[in-house]
Amino acid sequence: MPVSIKTAQGMKQSSWIRRMFEAGEELRVRLGDENVFDLSLGNPEDEPPAEFRQELIRCVQNPRPGMHRYMANAGYMATRDAVASSISKELGVNFKGGDIVMTSGAAAGLNIVLKTLLDPGDEVIVISPYFPEYLSYIDNHGGVARIVETGDDFKPTPETIQKAVSVKTKAVILNTPNNPTGVVYDQAVLKGLAEVLEESKSRFGRSVYIISDEPYRRLLYDDVQFSSPLKNYRQSILATSYSKDLSLPGERIGYIAVNPDIEEKEELVAGFIYANRVLGFVNAPALMQNAVTNLQNVTVSVAEYQRRRDHLYHGLLDAGYSVTRPEGAFYVFPKVPGEDTAFVRKLMEYGVLGVPGSGFGKSGHMRLSFCVNDRTLEGAVRGLKKAFKG
Repeated sequence: MPVSIKTAQGMKQSSWIRRMFEAGEELRVRLGDENVFDLSLGNPEDEPPAEFRQELIRCVQNPRPGMHRYMANAGYMATRDAVASSISKELGVNFKGGDIVMTSGAAAGLNIVLKTLLDPGDEVIVISPYFPEYLSYIDNHGGVARIVETGDDFKPTPETIQKAVSVKTKAVILNTPNNPTGVVYDQAVLKGLAEVLEESKSRFGRSVYIISDEPYRRLLYDDVQFSSPLKNYRQSILATSYSKDLSLPGERIGYIAVNPDIEEKEELVAGFIYANRVLGFVNAPALMQNAVTNLQNVTVSVAEYQRRRDHLYHGLLDAGYSVTRPEGAFYVFPKVPGEDTAFVRKLMEYGVLGVPGSGFGKSGHMRLSFCVNDRTLEGAVRGLKKAFKG
């Protein structure tokens, strides 16, 4: 067999998100594209802001010699400086360009951080519900995922984190605003977590890092404020991308930002640069680095996403679902009647595609995405109501 045993096992256990994408293709053939309402993917249908197109045209029409060659593995210094200046104001932490490593999206950033930090057998705490690829990323680098459950509010507590931390714990992955719930971790949550991790260093004699995955940081609703883990805890690292706030998921452009006060910062940054190279990313895409340099304060229409959030959220409530109101990102995570995979299959009878909550480590729910057009959203709400009543 040409495929390794580990890869074969991974393929069999492939993400529910990918499975629903494939199921959607089959459903379109059977029902017709106009009768399928796909809320399964976090793949924004909105085009990037006009400023992105203008900047891209400027880059292409005014090429610099060597613009498409390799650069330093950490990326263009001008881009790193622009990122540092922007997020210093946004997060209230004083970054410099040297604290930034440009990456091929947040997924690359997370893999770079984990490769740099983990020795075989090191544990990484993952808070449920979670983005399922985290488990693969941790396994990629010899780590072990330690799942921490949450209650009805989907937020971790200091007590649950404290019970999970051990002498083997190397990091905690935080994702706020959260995929799949849309929950935003407030200052109280982050402060409590920081206190637990500070205490664990005294207890076990080594730092536990917070890895903050923040691609939805700018998609916040109802005047909710973002609290940065980096402002609350010194041993913290940010990994993010422009995939969601600029609608650029296919361009694979993001960055790592290291807390300026982190211990042994120079060694960590050097490790990220090395990992960026040897993992085969080499450097973030040159054209995209040039394009986003002047777009640090540009975002898609958050008001438009909030309108869609309200449409789907109220549609679910009207149908009888129990659902937490999302404060950010572009997902809702309602409870479902009965077993989640069975209910998602039932939804398909009405042309609606969602993802079972068990795929995110939280059975009894499903994830629905509202980064879609109005026709898809309206058709999905109709189908969701019929499925609940049926």
